[in-house]
Amino acid sequence: MSAKKVISVLVSLLVFALALCVLRTLWTHYMDAPWTRDGRVRADVINIAADVGGLVEEVAVADNQTVKKGDLLLRIDPTHFQLAVQQAEADVAARKAALNRRRDNAQRRADMDEQVVSRESRDDASHLADAAQADYQRALVHLEAARLDLKRTEVRAPVDGYITNLNVYRGDFAQRGQATMALVDSHSFYINGYFEETRLPLIAVGAPAEIRMMSGARLQGHVDSISRGIYDRDNPQSHELTADVNPTFNWVRLAQRVPVRIRIDSVPDGLLLAAGMTCTVVIEPDSNDANELLLEVE
Repeated sequence: MSAKKVISVLVSLLVFALALCVLRTLWTHYMDAPWTRDGRVRADVINIAADVGGLVEEVAVADNQTVKKGDLLLRIDPTHFQLAVQQAEADVAARKAALNRRRDNAQRRADMDEQVVSRESRDDASHLADAAQADYQRALVHLEAARLDLKRTEVRAPVDGYITNLNVYRGDFAQRGQATMALVDSHSFYINGYFEETRLPLIAVGAPAEIRMMSGARLQGHVDSISRGIYDRDNPQSHELTADVNPTFNWVRLAQRVPVRIRIDSVPDGLLLAAGMTCTVVIEPDSNDANELLLEVE
């Protein structure tokens, strides 16, 4: 065999070996490495609702506006609640006067001789004073409740965040407990990566993670926690609360996806995060676990 043919065979074998290495690397990366394109940006979304009902007198924010904790969001017409406070204050004054009268009456009877006032009359006067004391305390509670309702006519931001889905305007009637806008907590953004169950052995809590946004931006984070339960669609409950087992079973079993929560370590300046954005999550596996998994695959 000539030297030219030997070199040609060696080059072909080298190219073939290189192709196998590249193919094995790609296979390991796409099939075994802990990464997923099914990532979602999540955040705590607070439904803002008034604790009292009434006409909306002022809406102090606009849709998608940034707010700070304690900022005024909307104000309910306080007229009815101011009148309720005045009525409760008047009731407190009346109950206090009644209490003083009952106490004085009980004291006078207690100072009288038993030949003038019977013991039963003394006890009745004392009990009436105790009842007047309870009525006075109840009136004080009603006054505090009226003042609290008046204070709650101003709805303020519980956290720093962004107003979204604003659905209330001046002149609307706000129902108590009915959400009128949503507030996205600006300090609560995190990533939910939905990983196939076959990749979970390579994922550990605290492992570094790279988050690749579709805009091209990259963020750094780490694994915060791994979900310990997902809904079993093939085994719902029957009406008798017993397992309704699906009698069919497919030969091809698809790996289930389990949510893995990723804590964002830092957000680059100028990067806009919105709950619901999609991203790719790549986790750096523990080297020992990765080697063991590769040996099992081989």
